[in-house]
Amino acid sequence: MRSIQISLEMAQRVKEFVNITQDYAYEILLKSGKYVVDAKSILGIFSLDLSQPITVEVYDNDCDDLLERLKKFEA
Repeated sequence: MRSIQISLEMAQRVKEFVNITQDYAYEILLKSGKYVVDAKSILGIFSLDLSQPITVEVYDNDCDDLLERLKKFEA
């Protein structure tokens, strides 16, 4: 598992983030406080407190390409 901190403060960024994560078959989760949602779910993401940094957890060790694409969201 690999993880990074991101920020998704605007709706357009959420849409762009989901479009990226949907390109990958492995499990990707977002954690904010005690809440955990699927990173491929727009509705799930909007249930989180987007004013705070969010942790992305990628459950695949061969995910360097995904992490590179997500750098623009880093908090």
